[in-house]
Amino acid sequence: MTEALFSIEGDVAVVTGAGTGIGEGTAHVLADAGARVICAGRRADKIEKVAQAIREKGGEALAVQTDVTVDEDVERLMQTAMDQWGRLDILVNNAGGSPIQARLTDLPREEWDATLALNLTAVWNCTRIAARHMQHGSRVVNVSSIAAREIVPGSGHYSAAKRGVNSLTESFAKELGPRIRVNCVMPGLVPTEIAMKALRVTEADLPRLEQGLNLPCGRLGTPTDLGAAILYFVSPAAEWVTGECIGISGGQFPSADL
Repeated sequence: MTEALFSIEGDVAVVTGAGTGIGEGTAHVLADAGARVICAGRRADKIEKVAQAIREKGGEALAVQTDVTVDEDVERLMQTAMDQWGRLDILVNNAGGSPIQARLTDLPREEWDATLALNLTAVWNCTRIAARHMQHGSRVVNVSSIAAREIVPGSGHYSAAKRGVNSLTESFAKELGPRIRVNCVMPGLVPTEIAMKALRVTEADLPRLEQGLNLPCGRLGTPTDLGAAILYFVSPAAEWVTGECIGISGGQFPSADL
């Protein structure tokens, strides 16, 4: 009974930004739970490596090179799920991030536009296009950030985009329900490639960050931590959950000083 609550056997899942970090971890977790996974991302070599690793474990996975800010790419991505497996059950809007830290008054206009395009507009666009192919019982999970609820100096543009993602989650949940459930996870500090670049830290800096955050869970997050939370949202266990934005942060509170 309990195992069935977290089984997504036979479902088809699209994970954007699946080449590294949280997207990679999520693709593996969903595949391990029985889903057939389409790994989407801009770097063909990265997403193919993830898809190949899933196949080597006995799972089913495809890599589809995708820029989620390009309409034609998104249309082709969702159509690939239909052409390959005849269905689309799960969308994980994970692609995002910003490598730039700057005061809002110093931020270049092009970086503001790029951040909103990748982190907010793409979530809206991927969801509306995927929804055309989804049947009753489908699920969408958006990856926001704990920065949507706390001020991170130098990341105001990123925080604004992620607050928008939280709002989109709630709006889509109301508009698409009961056919499609829409939820959101807000990661805390997970030392992914793009997060470390934005914070200008290296592997050697991580113990200091971990100590400074003093998280109640006692450690920094991992991509698998987020994948597990996303699995809950897309599993039968969460059939009565929609429109929720939940922090997956090890207990990181707004007062934490990065």
